[in-house]
Amino acid sequence: MAESAEAERFSLDDAVDPESPLGAQEQQMLALERAWWKYAGAKEQAIKDLFGMSATRYYQVLNALIDTEEALAHDPMLVKRLRRLRTTRQRARTARRLGTGV
Repeated sequence: MAESAEAERFSLDDAVDPESPLGAQEQQMLALERAWWKYAGAKEQAIKDLFGMSATRYYQVLNALIDTEEALAHDPMLVKRLRRLRTTRQRARTARRLGTGV
């Protein structure tokens, strides 16, 4: 699979800790979430190039991952931040659906 210039800028190979309870792909996903904004390019394209999955599938896997104790042990600050962001987005969607302000 050919990687785009954006994906090459994400150096995720060094993000894998053999001592972590998480698998290599899970650790790389967290590493991407930790630092994707530092790099130029579209995150969705990097997701496709690096993980071979659609952005929708990536976020499904990521949401399941951040609910695990292993992910929390691996990178507590990042996982807590991602959980907070998810909760904020869920509340905003619910408020829009119900027609109330946040």
